[in-house]
Amino acid sequence: MEISNLFTPDDELLKHSVRLCTPAEPDVVAFEEVQVEHSMEVFVNEIPTFTIVCSPDRLPELVLGRLCTQGIVRDAEEVESIYICQHATRARVFLRDRQAQLQRRHVEAVPSCCTGNRTLNSYFEADEPPAKVVPIPWDRRWIFSLARSFALDTPLHRRTMGTHSCYLALGEQILYCCEDLGRHNAFDKVVGEALLDEVDLSQAIVYTSGRIPVDMVMKAIRARIPILVTKAVPTDATIELAREFDLTLICQARPDSFKVFNDPANPICG
Repeated sequence: MEISNLFTPDDELLKHSVRLCTPAEPDVVAFEEVQVEHSMEVFVNEIPTFTIVCSPDRLPELVLGRLCTQGIVRDAEEVESIYICQHATRARVFLRDRQAQLQRRHVEAVPSCCTGNRTLNSYFEADEPPAKVVPIPWDRRWIFSLARSFALDTPLHRRTMGTHSCYLALGEQILYCCEDLGRHNAFDKVVGEALLDEVDLSQAIVYTSGRIPVDMVMKAIRARIPILVTKAVPTDATIELAREFDLTLICQARPDSFKVFNDPANPICG
């Protein structure tokens, strides 16, 4: 796959003046670092396919990860090229199968994300539902190790308190850590990193800072990731979907405890 990224971000953070107000003390003027919000339109085979509102870093990885978690591709081999323009307002993707869109129909959908991400059509998404995830054995020590690493915080979040974070690991080994304004984008970035490095996602664990609605679970299923972990909470629909597709779902994961909502190898009675 050929990647052409002409975009060089000035900075992911900008300083803005603020006035700090307290009940008793005089107001104090200071400078606060805030996250840059960036918008990029993605064309697949010259067809506008989705718009991403994101943090302006790891953009090729974000695009590749989104293609995978939307069910458009299964791996990097299906992508011929990714091009990011100079200002990163437009990304162009060419799939090796240039005729894929002829079998698709137009649908507009808006994912439940904290950004303005929009899916403009489903031309390239598979018509059939994804296959069930293949469960893998796991060790509770892996989850506690991830939670401890996560508790130490990530660089942008430490500076701004305004990002979501995602880890992708094999066992206890953290391979990638990505941050973004949106939890969906952070997820897609670690998936994109793994695809570029030809990591076997069927053996991976993803740990996310955000809550897990249905579309986050579906991202893991489409990427064939068997274990999804969050420090936050699931929804009832999330749990049912994880059980339907044999996804191991672990929530409220902290250094001292976590809750297993689904484990295909050790079903929960109740």
